[in-house]
Amino acid sequence: MSVNRSIHVIFLYQLDLSGKSKVGLNFPKNNKTDFKIERHKINIPTLKWVRLKEFGYIKANANVISGTVTEQAGKYYISIVCEIEEVKNSLPKAEPLGLDLGIKAFVIFSNEIVKKNINKTSRVKKLEKKLKREQVRLSRKYECLKKQNKIGKGETTRQNIHKQIVRVQRLHQRLANIRTDYINKCVSEIVGQKPSSITIEDLNVKGMMKNRHLSKAVAGQKFYKFRTKITNKCKQNDIELRIVDRWYPSSKLCSCCGNVKKDLKLSDRIYVCKECGLVIDRDLQASINLREAKTYKIA
Repeated sequence: MSVNRSIHVIFLYQLDLSGKSKVGLNFPKNNKTDFKIERHKINIPTLKWVRLKEFGYIKANANVISGTVTEQAGKYYISIVCEIEEVKNSLPKAEPLGLDLGIKAFVIFSNEIVKKNINKTSRVKKLEKKLKREQVRLSRKYECLKKQNKIGKGETTRQNIHKQIVRVQRLHQRLANIRTDYINKCVSEIVGQKPSSITIEDLNVKGMMKNRHLSKAVAGQKFYKFRTKITNKCKQNDIELRIVDRWYPSSKLCSCCGNVKKDLKLSDRIYVCKECGLVIDRDLQASINLREAKTYKIA
């Protein structure tokens, strides 16, 4: 939840006191009046009443233990730790579901639903183009300042550079929010289908990042965040999440006859089985094989 600018004073004080930028400020609960929550404001120790830009996330009668105020791209957020009763949603179970994560498409369901790659949309591409321009401007401001030798002792940047840094940070934050929101919607749709089990592959993301041609695309997909969120959602809704080993030949295995096509290349987007003649999309084939996998770990 975003909070108003009164917290900016505390952050500046903390910065001047230590000489180092603080990532967040922790406020433990010391008495009953601390962290009293109303509809649009919260009582934080030291800061007292602070207005919330967003509301409705915390129940008015929640038992708050502590809170942390953080700053991201010039905006301030408060994270609350509170005690609530654990409630598991018992859903009627449908057919098992296999999920194949990729770069061309973000998620391919075994029931033939395809979730597009959000990074290929015009909205994200425009923001990335704008981010690139702002980063070039920031770099030029630094170079100009160095050439003029106007950096004093103990001084690192000027006010205009600070403003440009905030512009770049806000664009980074906006892109991150778009991707995270898309992941949340995909996870909600997956869990909303009420499958008896969900199967995903244990992707070697570090290995994929070593490929300089794929590293940027892989980083933009946020596979780790997707796995974290779907793991939490499955626990909340009592759905079994299965993790298949990364060496399982999900793309090379024929879902019809079980033949393994060892010469399948990454560029081959259509799977053609030489034994039974099955013609199917490579990613859909992988999701079906993951759903039917017999060897797996429970997350």
